[in-house]
Amino acid sequence: VQLQASGRGLVQAGDSLRLSCAASVTSFSRYAVAWFRRAPGKEREFVAAISRSSSTDYAESVKGRFTISRDNAKKTVFLQMNSLKPEDTAVYYCAARSTILTMPLGTAPDDYNYWGQGTLVTVSS
Repeated sequence: VQLQASGRGLVQAGDSLRLSCAASVTSFSRYAVAWFRRAPGKEREFVAAISRSSSTDYAESVKGRFTISRDNAKKTVFLQMNSLKPEDTAVYYCAARSTILTMPLGTAPDDYNYWGQGTLVTVSS
């Protein structure tokens, strides 16, 4: 499984940005996908996840501002980020794992087997 994250950018506080995570894998619909981020000097943290049935979970810090969605036909997951804040500045990574329908969404990095290369988002104040 290969994941390609895109959508990096330098934006101002309050702006919006959409990240994409394109997967090269058969049966993409069986995979749960998550976004994590690592800010300068901080640990990697969970941002959002979407299950194979399109249920979602978000970190408290992004609830109401970020939306994760998927397009199985395009084998792509999106992260729409609105009302961006300087504290959202980080390298964003998408991650995936094959799941069964009853498996709960994972929010820890160790829950995911496959990782993309990361894309930088910088939000200026």
